[in-house]
Formats: sequence, structure tokens, C-alpha cells
Amino acid sequence: MKILHVIASVAPRYGGPSKLVLELCREVGKQQQDVTIFTTNIDGKQNLDVPLNTPVEVEGIKVWYFPVQFPREYKFSMPMLNQLRTQVQNYDIVHIHSIYLFHTLIAAHYCRKFKVPYLIRPHGILDPFIRNRHSCRKKIYEFFFEKRNLNGAAAIHYTAKEEMELAEPLKIRASGAIVPNGIDLSEYANLPKYGSFRKKYPELEGRKIILFLSRINFKKGMDVLARAFGEVARKRNDVNLVLAGPDNEGYGIKVRNWLEEEIVLSRSLFTGMLLGEEKLSVLRDSDLFVLPSYSENFGIAVVEAMACGLPVIISNKVNIWREVVEAGAGLVTDCDSHQVAEAILEVLDDSPLAEDMGERGKKLVAEKYAWPKIVDKLIRTYNDIISGSGQANG
Repeated sequence: MKILHVIASVAPRYGGPSKLVLELCREVGKQQQDVTIFTTNIDGKQNLDVPLNTPVEVEGIKVWYFPVQFPREYKFSMPMLNQLRTQVQNYDIVHIHSIYLFHTLIAAHYCRKFKVPYLIRPHGILDPFIRNRHSCRKKIYEFFFEKRNLNGAAAIHYTAKEEMELAEPLKIRASGAIVPNGIDLSEYANLPKYGSFRKKYPELEGRKIILFLSRINFKKGMDVLARAFGEVARKRNDVNLVLAGPDNEGYGIKVRNWLEEEIVLSRSLFTGMLLGEEKLSVLRDSDLFVLPSYSENFGIAVVEAMACGLPVIISNKVNIWREVVEAGAGLVTDCDSHQVAEAILEVLDDSPLAEDMGERGKKLVAEKYAWPKIVDKLIRTYNDIISGSGQANG
């Protein structure tokens, strides 16, 4: 089976979607499938230093990087258009990531033109909280382009049942396929020695670490987190907040202001984006993980934290919250700072509870979010579509 994935960027700064598409394609490729990625070289205001307009092997899969052009925010690339126009008919199925962007428009168009079935993975953008942001602009775009792209898909790829339910008001004609995100469990089997992250930051010595590991972004509930940490810090003097993630939009200024209002900025550490061993070391050294997002279609950082044995505290807008509750792997709250603070204190004050949650989280990840199980389900979805149960509409 020849599979093409189309995504705006695979630069690490864009978080989960970029990371996961590379891992997903790598794992599907291990199953004797022919996988290719079309993407651009955009990396924030900069460009990735990669060969352009030619296939590059990345972790065993073919990646084509095309130059991003004006308007950059739309991720426009005429070379990508030309390649899709001439090559898309050579693939059995196309998997398109995200919406409201140029690559989705042209990939869906040429798939319909050449009768190649395609899936669209909206990455949570159909959640009303996200869709209502710049809603007028989006509704116009949907009227002219995106509704047709979505309705013409063989399937919409959701990563959780909650994400699919949130999209129901749009009445998309395409069927939904629920295939979760996954992780490579071997990456979390041998964590760094405890204390390696703390050693870099002397102010963390002897402290409890509350970890936020995600992009510094408006949807992540960071105002909730700042106020919750302020409440926790007023009751315990042994806690520090670590915020590990890229600040692509300058949103960190607001977060710092909220922390300063709570008089806890001095007890808050911004590390920027952590990758590889550094990310594992902060997960190893932390005491609990918090993500009080207003919208989160999946939350791969939650799964990574659970894989490392951390108890997790998440909002009920993180779409795997039901799975976390059922497994007993953490606590779930509204997007409410007092509720988040109370949950943090409950975990910090009860070491046996925290340890039990950590073990339950590791079990949940092994049972539901290991790549082999995810890939088997996705390949079955591809085969069902190709065999005729879900051909793209015109």
C-alpha cells in the first residue's frame, strides 16, 4: 500500500502534530507499507535547513520538503501544489493533517480530481472552543473551501471519541474513524537517573516539581494554571512550577504576568522546548503533571507523563480525560483554578495515592497507546477505505 501524508510542517516547535506524524509514519513503514510525507520547510519565522523539492530519508521514510512562500501563515507552497498535481494519483490513500491551510486545500482537491481516497485529521480544530476563535474568517473559508474538503473525505480521523462528538454540530457527511495517538514505549523504558534535571537548576533542590510540558499557548489553560499554582504555593512552601515548552507566539509574557500577580514568578521556571534526554529527565524528576487546557484533542504530553509514572491532573477538555478517570491514573477537573489547586494538593499530600496513579498510568499507556496497537487499527482503516467502504466523494 502506498500512503501519502500531507502536513504543513514537521518542525519540533509545532508540538504534538509534527512529532506524531513522523512517528506514525515510521511505525506504519515498519509494517511493510510504502509511506511518504509531503511538507514545507517552515519553522516559525525561520526555515528548516533541509534539502528542498527532493525526497529525504528520515527514520526510514521518504519526506519531501517544499519551500514555504508568501503568505507564510497560510503555509503556501506552489512547489508542493505542483508535486501533488503530478504525483497524488500514484498513491492508494492520502492522509491530510489539519485544516484551514493551503496544503489541505490542494491535497483534498487533487485527491477528488484523481479519485484518490483521503482522510483528514483535524487535530482538534473542530472543537467549538478553537473553531470560534476568528470564527467569521473560518466560516467564510468553510463556505468556499473547507466544508467541501471535509465532506469529500473518505473519513475524518479523530484521536478520541470526545473529539468526534465535539465536531458533530458541523454535520460533516464523511464518517469518523477513531484512531488514538501513540508512543514508542521503548523510549520510556530506561529513564535518566533521578536528579539529573534538578542538578541543572539548584533552585529545585529539595522541592516538589509541578510540571507543565506543552506549548505556551492560549488554549492550554495557563491562566488557570498560574492561579492554581498561586493557591498551592500559599499553602505549601516546598513547591516549584516548571513550564517546559516552546513559546511560538510570545504568549509567555501573559503567563509571566499572571504568575507575578500571584507572587509566584520567582518559583516558576521556564525552560523552553525540551527534547530527547532533557525531556525525559524533567519527566523523571517531576512529582506530578498538570494540563488544564480549554481544548485538547488528545494530549500526547499526558500520555508521555503517564508512561514515566507521573500522576496527571488534567481538565475535562483534554479529550482522553475519560480514559484517565477509568484507569485511575490521575484527577480530572473543570477549567477552574481552585479545582486544579485542590487536585494538586490532594496528590502532593498523599504519596501512596500519587504512586498508585503513576502505576495505573503506565498500565493504561501500555494497554491503549503503544504504537503497534495504534498502527494495526490505522492500517485496517486504510484497507477498509481502499476496498470501497469509504471512497472520497466528488
